[in-house]
Amino acid sequence: MKFSVIIPAYNEEQYLPRLLKSIEVARANYSGGRDEIEVIVADNDSSDATAEVARAHGARVVHVPKRRIAAARNGGARASRGEILCFIDADSAIHSQTFNAIDEAMKTGRYIWGVTGGILERKSFALLVTYCIAMPIVLLTGLDTGLSFCRREDFQSVGGYDESRLYAEDVILPLALRRLGRTKGQRTTRLPQVKALACTRKFDQFGDWHYFGMLRVALKSLITRKWHDEKLAERYWYNSGR
Repeated sequence: MKFSVIIPAYNEEQYLPRLLKSIEVARANYSGGRDEIEVIVADNDSSDATAEVARAHGARVVHVPKRRIAAARNGGARASRGEILCFIDADSAIHSQTFNAIDEAMKTGRYIWGVTGGILERKSFALLVTYCIAMPIVLLTGLDTGLSFCRREDFQSVGGYDESRLYAEDVILPLALRRLGRTKGQRTTRLPQVKALACTRKFDQFGDWHYFGMLRVALKSLITRKWHDEKLAERYWYNSGR
């Protein structure tokens, strides 16, 4: 098995079909053959039909009772069989050439971790300003949204996602992989030619300008090295209306 696509999901029956259909298209386009790609939905104790929807679209479902995003990602990874692990949020959709692009990048041996980046599903002036503010940070750090990927052996070497964190686990992992990469002569990469479709439901819920408030929180967390604001996590990620 070449690729394992791992989707953490909590009450995602509404958005999951879009993602799974896009993965099926990308599987059909993969030059190595669709059977080289497995899809795993890490059901994070959903109370809706997430698991049923996933199975109906041919995905394998793994139940992860621990309500933490990092635990869901790790649970899916443990159940997977692929050489390359791919992680994508359930409310996204991927580009039709995603697996071909990742395969070409990883075959070079130059990269330890990568991400595709994302295109927002709708536009507004506030979202344009947000994008312009975020891009320098993305280019400076190499961190981005979209589908991320790494080799299984490297994922295991750094211990996977940090389950002690309520959020920002998807920031900490690539930073850990980057450090590991330095010892192996490898670096991180972005594949903007196969950007994923990024859902704007957080903007729909909290307002198109809310990113600037979140950016302030992120900068504070970076400075203080504290990533455990329970009230923020509960309001923004774990109990956001789903």
